Amino acid sequence: QVQLVESGGGLVQAGGSLRLSCAASGRTFSGYAMGWFRQAPGKEREFVATISWRGGITSYAVSVKGRFSLSRDNAKNMVYLQMNSLKPEDTAVYYCAARDGLVVTTASDYWGQGTQVTVSS
Repeated sequence: QVQLVESGGGLVQAGGSLRLSCAASGRTFSGYAMGWFRQAPGKEREFVATISWRGGITSYAVSVKGRFSLSRDNAKNMVYLQMNSLKPEDTAVYYCAARDGLVVTTASDYWGQGTQVTVSS
């Protein structure tokens, strides 16, 4: 059974940092892009960041560029989202995604259950 399990969410003050982790299991993810989406209350799920299998392709939403950094450890089947200079508008449920391709999209093959990130002002 394929699973993506997120961890690392929580409550943090504005300006603070969090690191989200995503543990992938249940199959080989060779060739899979990994990434993150988020969904705030009352809003649609939006793209945050994506990284290709070998890490050569990364892309970030404009709203997080320069503050968030995405990395992966293929030997451990892990993906990490380092979030710095957090803002209240970053508050959302963050979802890990995996897709057979160069980038994740809303049509990704696998999704995690999500982890809550709350940034207080």
